[in-house]
Amino acid sequence: MSNPYVYLDALPVGRIGRVAGMAALPGQVADRLLELGFEDGAEVEMLHRAPMGGDPVAVRVDGATVALRKALARAILLAPETVPPTPCAAR
Repeated sequence: MSNPYVYLDALPVGRIGRVAGMAALPGQVADRLLELGFEDGAEVEMLHRAPMGGDPVAVRVDGATVALRKALARAILLAPETVPPTPCAAR
């Protein structure tokens, strides 16, 4: 069975999703993400990705811009129904 969630690191630039939880993280890391606003139900927008798929990604959450390593962004789950599909390129 496939995972019904979308991970924050896969959110396209300019799109908004809603946090649905976090994968298992060390307590201090999870606590810090919660302090930054990554709590269940929070809206998060992908603002920027480093060139060539590198680190970090920049997101807006709770009115603040936060830079995250891709590995950490991959631990933040988004509810799939809140992530609109990426439009296809015009032909």
